[in-house]
Amino acid sequence: MLGTENLSCIFKREFKVYFISPIAYVVIAVFLVLTGWFFFSTFFLYNQAQMRDFFSLLPIIFAFMIPAVTMRLFSEEFNTGSYEILATLPVRFIDIIAGKFLAAVSFVAISLLPTLSYAVFISFLGDLDWGPVIGGYIGALLLGGAFSAVGIFASAITKNQIIAFIAGMIICVTLTLIDKLLFFLPESMLGFFQYIGADHHFQNVARGILDSRDLLYFISLIFIALFGAHLAVEEKK
Repeated sequence: MLGTENLSCIFKREFKVYFISPIAYVVIAVFLVLTGWFFFSTFFLYNQAQMRDFFSLLPIIFAFMIPAVTMRLFSEEFNTGSYEILATLPVRFIDIIAGKFLAAVSFVAISLLPTLSYAVFISFLGDLDWGPVIGGYIGALLLGGAFSAVGIFASAITKNQIIAFIAGMIICVTLTLIDKLLFFLPESMLGFFQYIGADHHFQNVARGILDSRDLLYFISLIFIALFGAHLAVEEKK
């Protein structure tokens, strides 16, 4: 019970901090402007009632956005010394990491919420197939969770927020683009590198196909990144 209470307290603290700072509002505003601009500029060209273009843009936008909102989660505490105080409290590392992770995923979900208006708008203009839309948002939450975990890992290995952002961004961009570079690789390696590409699995889910292999990929990536963060913060104890 104590572990659950600790996790809940850390989650509430981190989630509240996001909205105390103007950075959260700036990130959400930039996210909505970018997705809205790119989506509607192509939507009226093709004149089709679908959100495929929106979801195709999401991975690369998340690859920059999410490391920006997770870079402070551990780096700031290491830099200010507040982590040393937190580490002396009767709180497990797993509760600290899980609380920060849930706060980051919740922030991503809040950022996505206004984009539901895109789907509602399109449904008034044409016969929108809601299956891929629902699949797209499920995929977006899974992708957001995976990239949040990567961002937390990057933040846990350094006390410099800029380095944490760059490290997290490089990993997320690599995971997003790696399946676009398969033509450079020998045929024997194509299957492996396609599987580790986040965009490949996201697009499968965004088409409304809930394959266990795609779910396993995102769950595994989250676990590996958070476990790496756990090892990093434990070493700094």
